[in-house]
Amino acid sequence: MKSEELLEKYVLEHIDAEGDYLYRLYRATNIELLHGRMASGHLQGRLLKMLVEMVRPKNILEVGTFSGYSAISMAEGLEEGAKLYTFEINDEQEDFTRPWIEGSDVADKIEFIIGDAITEAPRLGVTFDMAFIDGDKRTYIETYEMALGVMRPGGFIIADNTLWDGHVVDPEYDRDQQTIGIRHFNDYIANDNRVEKVILPVRDGLTIMRVKKNI
Repeated sequence: MKSEELLEKYVLEHIDAEGDYLYRLYRATNIELLHGRMASGHLQGRLLKMLVEMVRPKNILEVGTFSGYSAISMAEGLEEGAKLYTFEINDEQEDFTRPWIEGSDVADKIEFIIGDAITEAPRLGVTFDMAFIDGDKRTYIETYEMALGVMRPGGFIIADNTLWDGHVVDPEYDRDQQTIGIRHFNDYIANDNRVEKVILPVRDGLTIMRVKKNI
């Protein structure tokens, strides 16, 4: 076992357990779906839950549901009466994801919507306190601008995969459109004075942004 794998194993043994339901969901995701690694997984799931508990949002927007792992993880941290709205643009994902969301203990806190969040989320008429962006990397900037438009001042926006498996600094991926999208997004955020920002090298890179109150 490589040192990185040993360290990851050590970390997971020293944090809160993900729980049996999420464990089974992650396993099913990797067995039944292509690109199962896209699911947040144990470490990131516990981090997202804790961030929700710290921010205490009334409404969360998620862009990119995939198998529902991150949605359920965040919903576990929500207080009573709070809601998570999660958008998945790929309608072929619904048959797998909806039963897992509806079968979870936090199903009443999650609204699972098939559609394009960039156009559909603003139509909800909801002001959000937190957003988690994990959709098409080629449209991250557009998704981010949409999220800013429905976010309360002082709210938090979290973007996943912002180190993109190291491809952001690898010239071999200079023509890969997903990599180009992430690089453009990272440059855009670095120069955006409307938010405070930090990149955490957790898993595939997690950028946490706080919307300034005076924008």
